[in-house]
Amino acid sequence: MSNILEVKNLSFGYTKENLLFENLSFSLKKGEIKAIVGVSGAGKSTLFELILKNLKPIKGSVENSFCSEVFQDPYSSFHPSYILLNQIKDVAKIDEIDEYLKIINLEYELLLKLPHELSGGQLQRASILRAMLMKPDLLLLDEPTSALDNVIQLEVMSMLVKHLDRMGMLLITHDLELAKWCADEIIMI
Repeated sequence: MSNILEVKNLSFGYTKENLLFENLSFSLKKGEIKAIVGVSGAGKSTLFELILKNLKPIKGSVENSFCSEVFQDPYSSFHPSYILLNQIKDVAKIDEIDEYLKIINLEYELLLKLPHELSGGQLQRASILRAMLMKPDLLLLDEPTSALDNVIQLEVMSMLVKHLDRMGMLLITHDLELAKWCADEIIMI
């Protein structure tokens, strides 16, 4: 099976004298979860920006298939003045929405609201819903369950793991136990 993400000899820093990482290489196939673990400021979220081509590396390359992402702060992921359902419809087909809503324990009626009308946990589940409905080959998850309580966190991560037949996932987390539970490989940066 071919790689859906290939990071080769990637080096990046906001200055050439202070690199966040140097010669970072790894690959990801459909069906795999890899976890990026490191202290705050180590460059975990910056790595996602490089994968999304929002930043340019100092050296090395990143090749990836179609991806969607779930960011740590769900409030920055949605436009504040449009209902959630319309924002989801803008980027994804919603033919399987009922199935996903059950899995992530979210009521359809909440999608008819504005982002600020939901709790952080509800909005994060809506963000995960949108990313999953986009049917990516690669799902980038930046602390996707940090706003959720422990029970919902486990349910959401279990749901994501069950969909590995459809995609591969790259997970940023500070939670080493979560990484050990779900990841095929842990990459420390």
